[in-house]
Amino acid sequence: MARGIGYIKHLVKQGENKFLEFKRKAAHPEKIMREVVAFANTSGGKLLVGVDDNGDVPGLKYPEEEQYILEKAMDELCSPKLVYEFEMIRLSENEDRAVLLFDIPSGIKKPYYAREKPKDKYGKAYIRLDDKSIQASREMVSILKYHKRDKENGFQVGENEKLLLKYLEEHKKITLKQFSELAKTSMKIASNILVILVSANVLEVVPSEKEDLFYFKDDK
Repeated sequence: MARGIGYIKHLVKQGENKFLEFKRKAAHPEKIMREVVAFANTSGGKLLVGVDDNGDVPGLKYPEEEQYILEKAMDELCSPKLVYEFEMIRLSENEDRAVLLFDIPSGIKKPYYAREKPKDKYGKAYIRLDDKSIQASREMVSILKYHKRDKENGFQVGENEKLLLKYLEEHKKITLKQFSELAKTSMKIASNILVILVSANVLEVVPSEKEDLFYFKDDK
């Protein structure tokens, strides 16, 4: 059943958040793809095109053209292929202006990457953090890859792991850099240990634009 403009206004009242992103139009589609893959890499979300950041809903004068631009970008700039639902919602029955609604679920083929240009060999992974889409750290990309597997990952408790767990009992949280310095080991080794412990559900990670934070599971 088609939804009306009332549904869009209901969403807009919530403001931009982890699950909602507003765009006035499809300008710079390569940047909009960062938002799209961030939804797919996190918990899913809705992209509304034809809505201002301040919550105004002017709609799009030529919605079919904007739809074409964005669907082409999703096909050419995002990998693996995204699954999404699309709906064009007119501002009124007697008006051509419309809002585009793209509903992107949490993906099953994480991590998803956004390229700047179709010819680019590699893209970047993004994740949703509150109302922003940020580039995923190396650790977050590895965690997304681990989570594609069906079973939990086992781990061995060595000296580095013991140091880490003891530190967290006292300080509650740690960054990759802090753990590397604590264990006097390389960033690569420290990163691998943190990724494995998150994948084993011992730790959880809170992404950040600066440094990811690692906690005991359910101990934030």
